Amino acid sequence: MPVLHAILSASKSKQWLACPPSARLNQKLAERLGDRASPYAAEGTKAHALSELKLRHELGEINDFLFKEEVKQLGEIPAEMDRYTNEYVDIVMAKYFEAKKGTPDAELLIEQHLDFSEWVPSGFGTGDAVIVSDRSLEVIDLKYGKGVAVDAVGNPQIRCYGLGAVHEFGALFGFPVVRMTIVQPRLSSVTEETMTREELLAWGDEIKPTAELAWRGEGEFKPGDHCRFCNARGICKARAIESMGIFVHGFDSPDVLPDSAIPEILRVADTAEAWLKDVRDYARSRAIQGEEFPGWKVVRGKKPSRHFKDEDEVINRLAHAGFGEDQYCTPKRLKTPADLEKSIGKTAFDALLADYVTQGEGALTLVPEDDKRPAYNNADLQFADLAD
Repeated sequence: MPVLHAILSASKSKQWLACPPSARLNQKLAERLGDRASPYAAEGTKAHALSELKLRHELGEINDFLFKEEVKQLGEIPAEMDRYTNEYVDIVMAKYFEAKKGTPDAELLIEQHLDFSEWVPSGFGTGDAVIVSDRSLEVIDLKYGKGVAVDAVGNPQIRCYGLGAVHEFGALFGFPVVRMTIVQPRLSSVTEETMTREELLAWGDEIKPTAELAWRGEGEFKPGDHCRFCNARGICKARAIESMGIFVHGFDSPDVLPDSAIPEILRVADTAEAWLKDVRDYARSRAIQGEEFPGWKVVRGKKPSRHFKDEDEVINRLAHAGFGEDQYCTPKRLKTPADLEKSIGKTAFDALLADYVTQGEGALTLVPEDDKRPAYNNADLQFADLAD
């Protein structure tokens, strides 16, 4: 899988097209603070790697033995991931076979490097699957996430990939149309946008001035729903101004808000709430990494609920100790440690089950300095699990 990332990446194109200077700002923040991948990103990377292997196996590029060995290298594959990647592979292969009906020498390229720098400075990316024939060019993008539905229509990321594919194959094949497809198997979603080659190239020319602004780090900071994936979302002044502006001017007296002001406050309420959460997350993350914020400290939050390490062994031990099933089970499952302790008594619980109970630490959180909980010192923070 590719490890390089363009400053003006296709995946961030919605962001830098709407807010050009954010691209360079994100680059600076990544250099300063690091760019930690989320567990969701790691899951998506594994799903893409598995899909690539399955497609190469289908095409005969790798044999059965090599396929199995390569899959082993990915580690444990959840049954859900195996099923959803199969669905994606079936969709891609069906499209490929359909293309070959009209163009016998149609090609399917997997994890194809796509260069769209003619329109976006130093722009490049990777097409999960590209099907090229004389009748059409199709770029297919796998989205393994299930949190947000992604539509191919008007999607700048898949259009950038389309531009890169036209640049790569336009001189070799005479396709008049470009189809851009996003497959999101966990949401049972397959969306497509079809443009003529001329329409797509015209769109590329249209975004070129904005891309050049973004490359230079110029233009206007502009908040919007694209802020969701911006690394600067917690410290962006434009978001702060938009979120707080309504509260710092426009009121004639310091008593009560006039009803006429409520609609405008409601309009910005969701933005302000999201911004405040991002500020808290940013401050917490920086404090955990050792940054000091006067008047604030990092502490452990409330511990999570206890749970059993091995429920089957707990049930066996209680049954052998003479407890009735109604004492340690609900109609559907084993009782929680807290409920079970009440049911059989603390003495019996500790004697029989203490070794089978586990409880994690509370999450690190940022609180005012006068909070009674002890602060974590810098040495503790350096070894803390930053993901909790």
